[in-house]
Amino acid sequence: MNLLSLFKQPDVVVQDKPFLRWTGGKNWLIPTIKKIVNKIEFNNYHEPFIGGGSVFFSLKTNKKSFISDSNNELINCYRAVKKNPKKILKILSRYKQTEEQYYSLRNEKNGNEFIKAARFIHLNKTSFNGIYRVNLKGEYNVPYGKKNYDFNLLSKLIHSASQQLKNTNVNNSDFNESISNICQGDLVYLDPPYTITHNNNGFVKYNEKLFSYDDQLQLSKFIREIRSKGAYYILSNAHHPEVKKIYNQFNDNVYSLTRGSVIGGNLKSRGKYEEYLFTNII
Repeated sequence: MNLLSLFKQPDVVVQDKPFLRWTGGKNWLIPTIKKIVNKIEFNNYHEPFIGGGSVFFSLKTNKKSFISDSNNELINCYRAVKKNPKKILKILSRYKQTEEQYYSLRNEKNGNEFIKAARFIHLNKTSFNGIYRVNLKGEYNVPYGKKNYDFNLLSKLIHSASQQLKNTNVNNSDFNESISNICQGDLVYLDPPYTITHNNNGFVKYNEKLFSYDDQLQLSKFIREIRSKGAYYILSNAHHPEVKKIYNQFNDNVYSLTRGSVIGGNLKSRGKYEEYLFTNII
């Protein structure tokens, strides 16, 4: 097969799946979130902790959207995919899905925005459990995951993502900076890094800068501002008494949901644990 046929611009069919793997991703929550979102008509969409974007892509909204994250490598990837998916796929087609290629790319630092995006995607798709983790120097240090990906499927997902990102403002910023974009009737989905480990899922280990307890308090103030603007919010967070204490102050709807852990290195170490959804959508 001619690889050129795989990264040429296809007749784009918008997919409802992300092109990245992401530890802590919310694919499992999407049916519940859609049921909640279907209760309202909203204006613009906001997601200040975009991560792998599973909720954003699943909604397939044609509304104006604002997505952001403090991970500059991730945001560069989204911007590059939005700008020119063909360039990224052309670079990706040169990479071998081998352990040697993985560690060679992991050690590279230079390149333009498209090279960096292609490298980010390849490492993400072939890493251990799709984890994004850096050391104290800010260097990506996730081991090889012995995992391959379907280039043809990835091509479709990247072209689809580029299409969905056309009407989207993409920012590398802290969540607090997004408040100025939120207006009455907008919808905000919040999925912060988890401060508190529940059932030993170890989320706190995967952040260069820990989203601290104080950050959780700041996020609760952010939600207060969202509510004061007359906007809607949905927050997913760890199922823990302290978390409920912080976010239940608004007397909004609280959902307690259970899912299987996918963090453990083997099936025996994977368990089930609960998470919370908080929302002012009735």
